[in-house]
This record gives sequence, C-alpha cells and structure tokens, in this order.
Amino acid sequence: MACGSSRGPVRRADLLPVLIVPLAAATPADAQESVQINLPGGRLSDALIALAGQTGTSIGTSDTGLSTIRTPPLRGRMTLGAALDRLLAGTGYRYRFAGPRIVRITRARRSERADRRRPSPSPTPARVVLPPRPRPPEREIVITASKMGVALDRFGGTAHSVDLDESDAGRFGARATDAILGRLPMLASTSLGPGRDKIYIRGLADSSFNGPSQSTIGQYLGEARLTFNAPDPNLNLYDIDRVEVLEGPQDTLYGSGSLGGILRLVPNAPDPSRQSASAAAGLLVTRDGGWGNDLAAMVNVPLARDRIGLRLVGYGSTDPGYIDDLQRGRRDVNRTRSYGGRARLRWEAGNDWRIEIGALDQSNVGRDGQYALRGGPPLTRRTNFAQPFNNDYTMGDITVRKQWERTELVSATSFVDHSLASRFDATGFPGTTGPQVYDETVGIRLVSNETRLSRPDRDGLGWLVGWSLLLGENRISRELGPPGAQSAITGVRNETGEAALFGQYGLRLTPRLNLTLGGRLTFASSTGAPIDDPDEEREASRMDVWAAPMGEVTWRPGRRLTLYARYQEGFRAGGLALSPTGAPSTAQRFLSDNLGSFDVGLRYGRRGVDRFSLAAAASTATWENIQADLVDARGLPYTTNIGDGRILSLELDLVWRATPSLSLEMAGFLNDSELTTPDEGVIGIDDDSLPNIARTGARIAARYRTEFTSTASLTLDGSARYVGRSRLGAVAPFDLVQGGFVNARIGARVDLGRLGMTLDVDNIANVRGNRFSYGNPFTLAQGNQITPLRPRTFRIGLDVRF
Repeated sequence: MACGSSRGPVRRADLLPVLIVPLAAATPADAQESVQINLPGGRLSDALIALAGQTGTSIGTSDTGLSTIRTPPLRGRMTLGAALDRLLAGTGYRYRFAGPRIVRITRARRSERADRRRPSPSPTPARVVLPPRPRPPEREIVITASKMGVALDRFGGTAHSVDLDESDAGRFGARATDAILGRLPMLASTSLGPGRDKIYIRGLADSSFNGPSQSTIGQYLGEARLTFNAPDPNLNLYDIDRVEVLEGPQDTLYGSGSLGGILRLVPNAPDPSRQSASAAAGLLVTRDGGWGNDLAAMVNVPLARDRIGLRLVGYGSTDPGYIDDLQRGRRDVNRTRSYGGRARLRWEAGNDWRIEIGALDQSNVGRDGQYALRGGPPLTRRTNFAQPFNNDYTMGDITVRKQWERTELVSATSFVDHSLASRFDATGFPGTTGPQVYDETVGIRLVSNETRLSRPDRDGLGWLVGWSLLLGENRISRELGPPGAQSAITGVRNETGEAALFGQYGLRLTPRLNLTLGGRLTFASSTGAPIDDPDEEREASRMDVWAAPMGEVTWRPGRRLTLYARYQEGFRAGGLALSPTGAPSTAQRFLSDNLGSFDVGLRYGRRGVDRFSLAAAASTATWENIQADLVDARGLPYTTNIGDGRILSLELDLVWRATPSLSLEMAGFLNDSELTTPDEGVIGIDDDSLPNIARTGARIAARYRTEFTSTASLTLDGSARYVGRSRLGAVAPFDLVQGGFVNARIGARVDLGRLGMTLDVDNIANVRGNRFSYGNPFTLAQGNQITPLRPRTFRIGLDVRF
C-alpha cells in the first residue's frame, strides 16, 4: 500500500475497495499528542478519513466492511489512540501503528474480540511508543432522527433503529414496509395493498380509510419529507442503511402530522472514495398462488475522487396473487408489481461544505383488490369487474450541510409529485341500475424546506434552532357510472401552507441528570373547494396558530441504566372534505385536532453490545377533535371529526445474547384506547376503542450465526408475530373484527464473502387469518369482507457485491 498525495494513472488495484488516507498538510500529530477532534456521525470509513486529516496521519485498510458500520459523533480533545479506541469499539476491527504516523486497520481475531483490552503489537522493528489503551466504550446506536445525534441510551423517549445490511436489504428490500412491520410489533398498518396503506405507531389510529386528512405519522427519506396527507408510498428498502422510528408526538422537531411518531428511512450515502456495486435477485412461489420474483442493483461511482460520488439504485418485484374471482373465472387476481429507482449525488465542496442531491421514482401497481369474502371457498370472491389500483411516486430533494468545529447547518428542500388511482365495483349503488364502476384519482403535490442550526455535544445536549416551510395540494376527483360511460361527481381540492419556527435546548443539571426543553410555533393556513360541482363554487379557508411545547428529563443512575420522562404536544390542521349522504352540502369543513402525550420509560444495557438489554415504556395520550376518514352508507368516502379520545400504552422490548452465536429477542405491547366523547351524529357501539389498533401484540425472534472460515458463515433466523384483535371502524356499521392470528417465518443465509445465498419461508403454518376487513367500500356494510394473509411463500435468493 502506498501513502501520499500523488495521483498516477488509474490501476486495477485502485478499483479495489481500499481506503487510503494520505498525510495531511496540517501539522502532524504524535501518537500521544492530544488534538482537537471533530467527527460527525456516519460511516466508519468516512470518520477514519476525517480523523486522518485532523491528526496528520495516514490510515489505511483493505476491508470493505468499514463503509457498512455507523459511528456516533466524536468531538473533543484527545490522542489519536483514544480516538481510534472510541471509533472501533465493538466493531470487530482493531488498529496498529506501522510507524509514528501510519495506522493500519484490520479485523480483530476472535480472541481479540473477546478481550479488546489487549494491545496490538507493532509489525515493524521501529520502537513506536503506543498510547495507552484503556477499556474502550461500547459502540453506541445513534438516533439521527433526533436531529442532534443522540445516543440511544441517552435519548429521552422511545426509539428503535432497524439495521439493514446488504444481506438483509437483498432478502427483505422488496417487502418494503411489511419488512419493518414484521420487526416492530408496535407498528400497525391497514392492508388495502402496497401503496394504499396507512401506518400507525403506538395505537394512534384515526380511521382505516384514506382521505384528505393528514397522516398520523411523519415519513422521511433522509432529511426529505415523503408524505403529508397521503398513504404510505411503500418504498423499496434495497440499499437502505437503517430505519429509525420515534414513538409519540414529534411536533417540536418535525411539525404537524407526527402525532404518532416518525418513520425515517436512512439510505446509504454515495461514497466518493471508491467504486462499488451490488445486486440481489429472488424467486418466490406462494401456495395456492403463482410465481413471483424480485431484482435490485446498486452502483456507486466516484465522479471526482474524494469529492463527488454518485449512487444509483434500481429495483423491481412481482408478488404472486392468491385470490380467485369465481364470477369472472380469474385466478390469482391480486398480483402486484413494484418498480423504481433512486439516484443520489454527494459533493464534498470543500471547507466542510457538503451538498447532496437526490431523486426517486417508484410505482406500485395492483391488478385487483386484496380481499376475499366469507361464506365461500377459501381465498375467493365474486365481483363484476377487476378493481385495480396504481400508486406513482416521484420526489426530488437537495440537502446542504456545513460543519464548523462544533456547529452544523442543515438545509433540506424537497418536492413530491404523488398520484393514486383506484377502481371499485359499485354495482347496486342507490339510484342506479346495471353494472357500475367507481373511479377515484388523487393528485398530491408537496414542497417543503427545513433549515436548522445545531450545536450538540457528545451526549446530544446543546441547542438547535430552525424554521420550516411547507406548501401542499391534495386534489380528489371521482367518477361513477356504467363501465366506459362514468360521469364526474363532486370532488374536493385542499391547499395547505405552513410556516414554523422551532428550537430545542438541552442542559446537564448534574453529571447524571439532563433536562431538554423545546417548542414549535406553527402558522398553518388551509383552503378548500369542491370540484366538479356546478352548484358550489365557494372556497373555505382557515388559519391556525399552534404552539407545541416539549420537555424531557433523562437520568442515568448507572452506566447501563437510563430512565426518562417526556411530555410533547402535536396537532393536524383542518380542511375541506366531502360530506356524507344526506348532508345539506356536498362539502364540509373538518376541524383541527390536537394531542398531548406523557411518556415514562427505562433502558438497561445496550442492544447488540451487552449480553442482556431491556427497554420498557408507558404512555398516556389525550386526543381532541379526532379527524377521521370514513365511508357513508352508500359507500362514498367523507371526512369528519368523531370526538375526543384517549390512549394508554405499555410496551416491552428485550434482547438476550445467550451465546456469542445465538441471540433471542422478545417484544410486546398492551394498548387501551377509548372514544371518550363521541361527536354528535357518531353512532355509538358497544366497543368504543379506536380503530385498527390491537389491544395486544407480540413478537419473538431468534438468530444464530456461525463462521466456517474467515470468509464463510451461516446465519439461521426465525420469528413469530402475534397480531391481536382490533376493529375496522370506530362507528357503526363498521364494527368488524380483524386480527387475532400468529404469523411465523424462518430463514437461512450462507455468506461466502462477496456472494450470498438465502432461503426464506413466510407464514410457515399457512395461517389464513384476517389482516383487514375492508376491500370494497360499496359492499362493506354487508360485513363479509376479509383480507387473508399471504399463504406460505418460499423465496430463494442470491446476492453479490463487487
């Protein structure tokens, strides 16, 4: 390996995944000299590059794994050895000095992994005095969704981080949101189909139907907002580094529409230092269904070495159908396809400026609905027409970052163009004769910007201030009538604007007790008008001013134990929606709703590091003027406020590493929700719990990994998830029971270094169950619709890295 700043012709060896950091122009630092270190959180490979530049050393390795490991921010005055200790702690890597200012990074041997306190010998005869190596701290999980880079064990709230390495992304990427739901039982979703579903966190569900009301959770890709008042776009997870979930209201940092929490996808960033590529493919077959497949690929290209990198991702998948339509004589009608791609450009512009430009386009296409009917043969129904749907999602974004010694500026702007199209069999609609179809088209546009300035310390304390701007438009058009001769019926258009100022400040009260306070002031305007209705040309407008305070306290009585308490408020702006049947007007206003939540919890141990780790949380929330998208007696959608409610929640998550090769996980929750004060006109029912949220849920999982050689290993994993019973709706006649089943899966992966082979079996017991009691709004009141689980499905996969 050569070290230096000269650049000759590109050789074959230059294309290997080798990290070479030349001697910096700054004054060289001796191994025992303390220097000021300022490393942002991110990839370990990026952190080592920055560390070399700040200490005037050369750090080299030929291992590809460094780019897949995340590190927390590292700031302060310390020696080079101390910095390396903290960066490499718990990663399976070690360092050794090949000279006074030359460092080599290699994988630790198994014996060294068991005792990292043993110093690494120098391979050269030169007498190099190594810095003392105290016991290194365990590697931290950093919650970047906190916007302050807070380590999980110091975060004053309930958070989850689901890592997706290259093998997981290849196996589960095409499953998209279902893969996340399968790992986190406190997440729930409707089951209309990919690209049509609502996601809920911690029992905060307004309704099971789609409409103009804002989502109860905020969804993000990196810094870019994905949705505002739209269903989950169901993005493919290939080449996604991790998924972060924050539970409970997050309005102080994220604004309206985050009542239940945040779901954030963190993509792998372009690497301007090396070229790389990967691909994954799978073949699957479903019992009582057909064949499917998935294919994904990634290529990373340095356009200007160490300055500009481009990362391209493309994917496509087909899920086999398993529902038969007996009336039309069609088999496996609910086949779905998904295809799309992402592109991201990263430019290290110099002087600690970084610019990232991204683009995303994806389509989810279903050729028919997902539901079956009770009373007939299993996995069948009878309809007059196919009921297809389509979800086309396009987004572009740009993020600008500037890093000073301890302060960071981030400005992110994104644009979303989102369209959804659905068709339903409306035969029998009141006042019509013969076959009828209903078509609904939703067009959504969203422009948002957030600019913030933060100065955190290593514990995630410090301050953050910023502003955000948002403009959104939602347009719903509808047609009803005989096939090919439908006529337009009243639709609705809503425009929303928001401007907000927000800030947060954390301070250390004692060495073990921290306090964080924050708030957000939001100015929200909404304007709505009916469309395709000659009798109503009025526009309704509304202005809301909302202050969302938050406060949290964290106490660390021991090195592995953290206790916290948190209070947060949130809201969603009102708008204009279609009226139910019999209303005096075809459109009506729905009011803003608001929620206050108080959480307490504890964490013991570090997940993936300590042999045993535990997280437990309890929360109570009060929800006023709950917005809900509903369906009227004729099957047409409308939106209204259904009253006030409250939600009590308790959850538990524990991990036990029984042996170095075997780990066991268990998670579960209890929810108790109630519509405490129904609004006038809401028909009461015996069970007044909120819709689509189970009272109980749990997941158990096991993972075993063994190494045959340094480049060959076998991983076996399995899980079982219990989905408790819930109801489709909070008002009659939609008191339909769903859930109450166990879904289990097993899998195996053989890793041969750059090549991997997998076998996965989902729903191994072939449970039918009922995920969701809704497929067609025009026959919903009959109470016989169910959405069965996908029958037992086998997938054989292959993935490769270049």
